[in-house]
Amino acid sequence: PPPPPAAGKRHSSSSAPASPEAPPRPERGCAGRDGLLLLLLRAAPALRAGMAVGGGCCAAVRSFLFEYDTPRIVLIRSRKVGLMNRLVQLAILAYVIGWVFVWEKGYQETDSVVSSVTTKVKGLAVTNTSNQDLRVWDVADYVIPPQGENSVFIMTNLILTLNQTQGNCAEFPDNKTICSSDKNCTAGYIDTHSNGIQTGKCVPYKDKVKTCEMFGWCPVEDDETVPRPAFLREAANFTLLVKNNIWYPKFKFTKRNILPTINKTYLQSCKYHPKTDPFCPIFRLRDMVDAAEQDFQEMAVEGGVMGLQINWDCDLDKPASRCVPKYSFRRIDNKDSSHTVSPGYNFRFAKYFQTPEGVESRTLIKAYGIRFDIMVFGKAGKFDIIPTMINIGSGLALFGVATVLCDIIVLYFMKKRYYYREKKYKCVEDYELGANESYGSQ
Repeated sequence: PPPPPAAGKRHSSSSAPASPEAPPRPERGCAGRDGLLLLLLRAAPALRAGMAVGGGCCAAVRSFLFEYDTPRIVLIRSRKVGLMNRLVQLAILAYVIGWVFVWEKGYQETDSVVSSVTTKVKGLAVTNTSNQDLRVWDVADYVIPPQGENSVFIMTNLILTLNQTQGNCAEFPDNKTICSSDKNCTAGYIDTHSNGIQTGKCVPYKDKVKTCEMFGWCPVEDDETVPRPAFLREAANFTLLVKNNIWYPKFKFTKRNILPTINKTYLQSCKYHPKTDPFCPIFRLRDMVDAAEQDFQEMAVEGGVMGLQINWDCDLDKPASRCVPKYSFRRIDNKDSSHTVSPGYNFRFAKYFQTPEGVESRTLIKAYGIRFDIMVFGKAGKFDIIPTMINIGSGLALFGVATVLCDIIVLYFMKKRYYYREKKYKCVEDYELGANESYGSQ
């Protein structure tokens, strides 16, 4: 039944006072009202589209703000999926334990080595040639320069040009200096490979060969033929003492390659051998070249570059006595049939003196030899809780890969995938809202 009328109010239409009639509006406003209605009718489709877009955006915002996804645990009894899940988990566990913690020592903080190297060479060589009589070569003769930065050069072969003085003489013959008359020579000409300044004359050189005369150090060097065998072939028995000091600044750990167990008597007599004397810091040159699978006498003719590698990999969780160097050797420059242009290692230097007449003179030496580069590598590790916890957390996170892989197979590749999807995903309404209420209602 309808509710009773409120007290104090009358519902009889006959008793209501009559309202006065509104005065008529002028006719000129009708045109403006009709134009506005026409504009609204034309814009109606665009307004409806804007309202639809706005409604979709609002729905997306409401869904983002007021909906929550939570994992649902579904037990699937399947031998294939269950076995695959355990195999993936086992592989992840083996990776974390075997590789990360055992092999890579993921529980340790690491530091790189800081190193310094000094060297000392010992040995004598004796030569007796037509150019030079009996001569003894010692360290001051064949180690050039006396000290290098993490390297040492030992001369094994050389070309001597004795008693050079400044003057005029025939240039060394090549395709730019061979001449038949003075017309082939240009006074003042200098080439990159010239030994001096051309005077413009064509003079005899040797064996009916004429070359352009030049002003420079005379006689000119003849390096067309490299001596074979090597001039200082006895360098094979020279010895190299390597002193190496290392420092791990993060752990404040220092050590050197002359170990505390090595005494002075042993150091004077030992020679490095990978099996019998692996910690002796004295190396025979021939043994190092042989360890790199090269022939010393062949390498000594034109020279080369050898690498002596010292590796310090130290586990500082163990006693410091177990932190020891490991030596290895290899040839750094290429020496094979495909690298025949400018092989080996050589350079020139001169020794200057004055003749009794007061004329400046020099002996030019083109030195061939072997340069030994000492390269130090190393890494030290020590237990630290931070990398340990980081790697444990990373390992636990990897176990999620097994779940993701099994979910992909179950939900997309198995025959009953639609049934599993129905059990996997469930939509739950918010029971705090009324039956006819939705998000955003007033």
